[in-house]
Amino acid sequence: MTGDDGADRASDTVHGLPVRRAALTPEEQAQLLADLREIARVAPPFSPMTGWGKPMSVRITAAGRFCWFSDRKGYRYIEAHPQTGAPFPPIPALALRLWRGFETRADPDCCLINQYREGARMGLHQDRDEADFSFPVVSISLGDPALFRIGGTERKSPTRSFWLHSGDAMALMGESRLAFHGIDRIKFGESALLRGGGRLNLTLRRVAPVDT
Repeated sequence: MTGDDGADRASDTVHGLPVRRAALTPEEQAQLLADLREIARVAPPFSPMTGWGKPMSVRITAAGRFCWFSDRKGYRYIEAHPQTGAPFPPIPALALRLWRGFETRADPDCCLINQYREGARMGLHQDRDEADFSFPVVSISLGDPALFRIGGTERKSPTRSFWLHSGDAMALMGESRLAFHGIDRIKFGESALLRGGGRLNLTLRRVAPVDT
């Protein structure tokens, strides 16, 4: 049976992607949010620059060994906060639990935290700066619903879209690991989880080879 958002309720997939609706209870979402606030206190969110020198509409920070980073030199991972020079805090236990529901070979070494305010979006892109594409990219949504768009491994591939809600977890893995994907828009102010509205998206990934 397929719902309006393309979800197969029996297998818990959406357009072929493994999606776990309400993977976090409201109480767990509040706990994870408290963990993220502490991370943001130690590692303040910042706006990466695009290759042509324009700040992105999304603000980011991270937990774990690595944080994704962008400036005129290109895309890469860094091991210290670009403003404070300090290492990033540990990945929250609730986020690790959700990762382990998709992947058991090794834990992630990066939990990228994207903050979407009103009007923020994320253009179609691939996650391909990691060492081993056999590991998934696991996404956890908190706050306002987001319209997620995914295509194929070529930028010109047809795309399809569906909504991600607070507490949902999803994985790009297997054939979809290198698919182009992005966020078209946010239903700003619909969720009461974040004061003032907005969305937080955690993306957990394995950056370095397992033996390093």
